[in-house]
Amino acid sequence: MLRLYNTLTKKVEDFKPLAPDVVTLYCCGPTVYDYSHIGNFRTYAMTDLLVRSLTSLGYQVKYVMNITDVGHLVSDADSGEDKLEKGARREGKTAWDVAKFYTDAFLTDSKKLNLVEPDIRPHPTEHIAEQIAMVQTLLNKGYAYTIDDGIYFDTSKFKRYGGLTGQNIEELKAGARVEVNPQKKHPSDFALWKFTPSTSSGQKRDMEWDSPWGKGFPGWHIECSAMSRKYLGDQIDIHTGGVDLIPVHHTNEIAQSEAASGVAPFVRYWIHGQFILVDGEKMAKSKSNFYRLGDLEARGFDPLALRYFYMTAHYRAYLNFTWEGLENAQKALHELRSQISHINRTIVSEEKLDKVGAYRKKFDSAIENDLNMPQALAVVWEVVKSNIPSQDKYDLLLDFDDILGLDLRREHAKQEIPQEIQELLDKREELRKAKRFAEADELRKKIESMGYRARDTKI
Repeated sequence: MLRLYNTLTKKVEDFKPLAPDVVTLYCCGPTVYDYSHIGNFRTYAMTDLLVRSLTSLGYQVKYVMNITDVGHLVSDADSGEDKLEKGARREGKTAWDVAKFYTDAFLTDSKKLNLVEPDIRPHPTEHIAEQIAMVQTLLNKGYAYTIDDGIYFDTSKFKRYGGLTGQNIEELKAGARVEVNPQKKHPSDFALWKFTPSTSSGQKRDMEWDSPWGKGFPGWHIECSAMSRKYLGDQIDIHTGGVDLIPVHHTNEIAQSEAASGVAPFVRYWIHGQFILVDGEKMAKSKSNFYRLGDLEARGFDPLALRYFYMTAHYRAYLNFTWEGLENAQKALHELRSQISHINRTIVSEEKLDKVGAYRKKFDSAIENDLNMPQALAVVWEVVKSNIPSQDKYDLLLDFDDILGLDLRREHAKQEIPQEIQELLDKREELRKAKRFAEADELRKKIESMGYRARDTKI
């Protein structure tokens, strides 16, 4: 049985969906004002592994990942500029153009990382009516109030506020990292709908909509609640995201969703991925210490090497990014591809099924143990080094790859060897024919350091 760490209960639990064979899953996707960095993609890769694992266990997964294209303000305090509007000023484009460009970039990178395509990828700009309706419901129920700059959720009216963090509302108020708007009733209150700034302020927005309360735009938090509700219902099985979303965004999602629907819990299992670190600090655009997938490719790395790198640490553990670590991941990936490409499927298996079954069970156990990918990778290499017949080895590795997502099926086809590697191989072969074996061995070591393996033939 699959067991997952639930942020809501702070423990590892048996996973039991609402429906026997169907899982509803929502993932907080990117805010498309800039490129997503490899720290962001760690969360999406974690979600991808979860979706693949659920599918392998026989569940039908209804998977929704949003694209935030409006309403995400620079500050958690519901102040400052909309990130899309800021991106538009930075690039001299419209906010709409910025959103389109970085959405396309995100989708391209997602494909390179072999991420499963969500069933639905909703955009807040296409669901304004649903958000307005939810805000109106919260007003009608007395959970919201209006001040000069927008409509706010009254956190004091929601007694379970802060449950995801393990803090009560008084503790959250005391330690609030949000600015205190003098008109807000409580520091933790958050915006549901923001009114368009007056033209006298000098701010002209590209993205604004008519509402019962005048022109404006939705708050960041209401977007996910409204879209999740539309496509997955009032209660869902799993919600994923990065740990940075716990104290504000996900806490606010719970409050407004449960207040609007009257159904609790809004989410039964909250799954959060930990940060990637660079020099001991969180990778973030605000710190300018981030890398894009394109930066890795420019250095000659395969995007799927990054996917392998993610799996070298548990998703709830910090992962320290180093170029050496990524290089080791790429070497491991090349080795797996080499193993696959050299397996001869014509060999008839004579091995007893119990040994093959034991590997399969061991791999499944690692997956079911809260997605323990380092343990799962260890099983992969046990299989690679084992003496089980090649046909069984081939079948096992490809079965495992349904979850790993390293696209080994494609790699089974003959790979195009880079010119640099081919030249080294040709030179090594010449040295071997000349019986200059010491020099040939040095070249072999060099080839292997670059992530490839030289296989000797008879001279």
